[in-house]
Amino acid sequence: MENVEYREWVPMGVVVKGLVAMILSIVVIVSFAVLLFNGKILPEDFFGIAFSWAILTFILFVFWNYRGLQIEISGEKLTVVYGLFNKQSFLLKEIISCQTTRSLGRYLGIGVRYGIDGSFAYTTSFGPAVEVVPKAGRTFVFSSNNPDKICGIIRNGIPPDS
Repeated sequence: MENVEYREWVPMGVVVKGLVAMILSIVVIVSFAVLLFNGKILPEDFFGIAFSWAILTFILFVFWNYRGLQIEISGEKLTVVYGLFNKQSFLLKEIISCQTTRSLGRYLGIGVRYGIDGSFAYTTSFGPAVEVVPKAGRTFVFSSNNPDKICGIIRNGIPPDS
């Protein structure tokens, strides 16, 4: 088992949580209003409600899947996991540079993003982030509450001859 030097959970931003809660509330309120204030339920009403609840279920799954990202630095490797389907790993010796940044202007949103500069990002908010430049591949940016600490650990793990 590898020695974990650093582990961090970065939850989704408050604004995004609020937007998801608002969308979910609207779907629930409208569907119950249709059920309560419509005298009898027509097949079209049932189809509309079932369709809206299917969309609601999908939104809940996406929200649950991308509720935060897990950062781990262990041994010689940096690993960032964002949901069930997105994982990036770098050997520390393969990272050329690490710096702190903000993800607001470059990615025009949150989630799994491609930047206007060709970089790739996992962002949970528009707050602080870490930018790593590997020897091969795209620049990678990910949200973090402690970007200075992560860059310090990565810089200490990069051999001076790289």
